[in-house]
Amino acid sequence: MRIGEVAQASGTTTKTLRYYEEFGLLPAADRTPAGYRDYGPDVLDRLDFIRRGQAAGLALAQIGQVLGIRDRGQAPCQHVTDLLNSRLEVIDQQITQLQQLRTTVTALRDEAASADPATCSPGDVCRYL
Repeated sequence: MRIGEVAQASGTTTKTLRYYEEFGLLPAADRTPAGYRDYGPDVLDRLDFIRRGQAAGLALAQIGQVLGIRDRGQAPCQHVTDLLNSRLEVIDQQITQLQQLRTTVTALRDEAASADPATCSPGDVCRYL
Protein backbone atom coordinates (compact mmCIF):
# COMPACT_ATOMS: atom_id res chain seq x y z
CA MET A 1 0.00 0.00 0.00
CA ARG A 2 1.17 3.48 -0.72
CA ILE A 3 1.37 6.06 2.03
CA GLY A 4 -1.91 7.76 1.07
CA GLU A 5 -3.76 4.45 1.16
CA VAL A 6 -2.32 3.62 4.58
CA ALA A 7 -3.23 7.07 5.87
CA GLN A 8 -6.80 6.71 4.67
CA ALA A 9 -7.18 3.13 5.93
CA SER A 10 -5.79 4.00 9.36
CA GLY A 11 -7.50 7.36 9.81
CA THR A 12 -4.24 9.26 10.09
CA THR A 13 -2.25 11.56 7.85
CA THR A 14 0.72 11.00 5.58
CA LYS A 15 2.63 13.53 7.68
CA THR A 16 2.01 11.42 10.79
CA LEU A 17 3.13 8.27 8.99
CA ARG A 18 6.36 9.93 7.91
CA TYR A 19 6.91 11.13 11.47
CA TYR A 20 6.29 7.66 12.91
CA GLU A 21 8.77 6.23 10.44
CA GLU A 22 11.38 8.88 11.31
CA PHE A 23 10.72 8.36 15.05
CA GLY A 24 11.17 4.60 14.64
CA LEU A 25 7.62 3.51 15.39
CA LEU A 26 7.23 2.21 11.86
CA PRO A 27 9.99 0.36 10.08
CA ALA A 28 11.24 2.02 6.92
CA ALA A 29 8.83 1.18 4.14
CA ASP A 30 9.95 -0.61 1.03
CA ARG A 31 10.15 1.64 -2.02
CA THR A 32 8.63 1.19 -5.44
CA PRO A 33 10.88 1.65 -8.48
CA ALA A 34 9.48 5.19 -8.66
CA GLY A 35 10.55 5.83 -5.05
CA TYR A 36 7.11 5.76 -3.42
CA ARG A 37 6.74 4.18 0.00
CA ASP A 38 5.20 0.71 -0.23
CA TYR A 39 3.84 -0.56 3.08
CA GLY A 40 2.85 -4.14 3.82
CA PRO A 41 -0.53 -5.01 5.33
CA ASP A 42 0.97 -5.46 8.83
CA VAL A 43 1.48 -1.69 9.08
CA LEU A 44 -2.23 -1.24 9.86
CA ASP A 45 -1.97 -3.51 12.90
CA ARG A 46 1.06 -1.58 14.09
CA LEU A 47 -0.75 1.74 13.65
CA ASP A 48 -3.71 0.35 15.58
CA PHE A 49 -1.35 -0.60 18.41
CA ILE A 50 0.15 2.90 18.41
CA ARG A 51 -3.33 4.42 18.60
CA ARG A 52 -4.32 2.13 21.49
CA GLY A 53 -1.12 2.99 23.34
CA GLN A 54 -1.81 6.69 22.95
CA ALA A 55 -5.40 6.17 24.13
CA ALA A 56 -3.97 4.62 27.30
CA GLY A 57 -1.89 7.76 27.77
CA LEU A 58 1.48 6.33 26.81
CA ALA A 59 4.03 8.59 25.20
CA LEU A 60 5.29 7.75 21.72
CA ALA A 61 8.70 6.94 23.21
CA GLN A 62 7.09 4.38 25.53
CA ILE A 63 5.11 2.88 22.66
CA GLY A 64 8.36 2.70 20.73
CA GLN A 65 9.97 0.76 23.59
CA VAL A 66 7.16 -1.80 23.50
CA LEU A 67 7.40 -2.13 19.73
CA GLY A 68 11.17 -2.49 19.99
CA ILE A 69 10.83 -5.35 22.46
CA ARG A 70 8.34 -7.07 20.17
CA ASP A 71 10.55 -6.45 17.13
CA ARG A 72 13.40 -8.24 18.92
CA GLY A 73 11.12 -11.28 19.20
CA GLN A 74 10.36 -10.92 22.90
CA ALA A 75 7.01 -10.61 24.60
CA PRO A 76 6.63 -7.07 25.96
CA CYS A 77 3.96 -8.03 28.52
CA GLN A 78 5.97 -7.23 31.66
CA HIS A 79 7.19 -3.95 30.21
CA VAL A 80 3.62 -3.00 29.29
CA THR A 81 2.44 -3.91 32.80
CA ASP A 82 5.14 -1.69 34.30
CA LEU A 83 4.22 1.18 31.99
CA LEU A 84 0.53 0.86 32.82
CA ASN A 85 1.29 0.74 36.56
CA SER A 86 3.29 3.95 36.21
CA ARG A 87 0.51 5.51 34.18
CA LEU A 88 -2.05 4.60 36.88
CA GLU A 89 0.13 6.24 39.54
CA VAL A 90 0.22 9.45 37.51
CA ILE A 91 -3.55 9.32 36.95
CA ASP A 92 -4.16 8.79 40.67
CA GLN A 93 -1.98 11.82 41.46
CA GLN A 94 -3.86 13.89 38.90
CA ILE A 95 -7.20 12.83 40.37
CA THR A 96 -6.04 13.85 43.86
CA GLN A 97 -4.87 17.23 42.54
CA LEU A 98 -8.14 17.74 40.66
CA GLN A 99 -10.17 16.90 43.77
CA GLN A 100 -8.16 19.46 45.74
CA LEU A 101 -8.65 22.01 42.98
CA ARG A 102 -12.39 21.32 42.94
CA THR A 103 -12.60 21.93 46.68
CA THR A 104 -10.75 25.25 46.29
CA VAL A 105 -12.83 26.42 43.33
CA THR A 106 -16.08 25.42 45.06
CA ALA A 107 -15.14 27.44 48.15
CA LEU A 108 -14.24 30.47 46.02
CA ARG A 109 -17.46 30.19 44.03
CA ASP A 110 -19.58 29.89 47.18
CA GLU A 111 -17.89 32.92 48.72
CA ALA A 112 -18.32 34.96 45.53
CA ALA A 113 -21.96 33.93 45.12
CA SER A 114 -22.87 35.21 48.57
CA ALA A 115 -21.02 38.52 48.23
CA ASP A 116 -22.59 41.92 47.92
CA PRO A 117 -21.15 43.53 44.77
CA ALA A 118 -21.49 46.93 46.42
CA THR A 119 -18.74 45.95 48.88
CA CYS A 120 -16.19 45.29 46.13
CA SER A 121 -13.30 47.70 45.89
CA PRO A 122 -13.14 49.45 42.52
CA GLY A 123 -9.35 49.12 42.61
CA ASP A 124 -9.43 45.32 42.74
CA VAL A 125 -10.19 43.18 39.75
CA CYS A 126 -11.92 40.61 41.97
CA ARG A 127 -11.16 39.78 45.59
CA TYR A 128 -12.21 36.14 45.17
CA LEU A 129 -9.37 35.19 42.90
